[in-house]
Amino acid sequence: MTTFLFGLILFLGVHSVRIVAPRLREAGVARLGLQPWKGLYALASIVGFTMLVMGWPEARATAITVWTPPVWTKHLTMLLMLPVLPLLLATYLHGRIKSTVKHPMLVATKLWAAAHLLPNGQLHEIILFGGFLAWAVMDRISVKRRPDAVNPAPSGWTLQDGIAIVVGLGLYGLFVVSAHGWLFGMPLMPQR
Repeated sequence: MTTFLFGLILFLGVHSVRIVAPRLREAGVARLGLQPWKGLYALASIVGFTMLVMGWPEARATAITVWTPPVWTKHLTMLLMLPVLPLLLATYLHGRIKSTVKHPMLVATKLWAAAHLLPNGQLHEIILFGGFLAWAVMDRISVKRRPDAVNPAPSGWTLQDGIAIVVGLGLYGLFVVSAHGWLFGMPLMPQR
């Protein structure tokens, strides 16, 4: 579980620089330039994520059960996950959803993490999803303290909103039917 934990700490740690040490980011950008700083940020993120993924099988093999979730939590998770992918897409598409929610990626991360905490009672799962939930909450608090970039809200629903909803729900359906099982080894639909 060591590789998994170090990967999670590195990944979330890199993503927490603006939360816990905003001056460190400013100094790094001033010294290196914005693009090299982003390159180092991306590299550290990729290394952390890779360690997290590579350490997951070991963490799973040595799982410690903290609690046994009731069956209904899986159904609640499916419901809570419905808006996650549309919100994630809305992050990159300037429309009514993005301007209304303000930080759709953080909302998506909080929903994803909270939804996955419900049906997972093993220690490594609680650490993973609890870590992401705690990070998203802290980042949202941090974002509120930063000067807000002014993005005028569209007057109505836009094509970008439609794309976010339709494509996001389509991806959700794909995950439910097959992708979740293929990617994570945990099928959501009964296999024949």
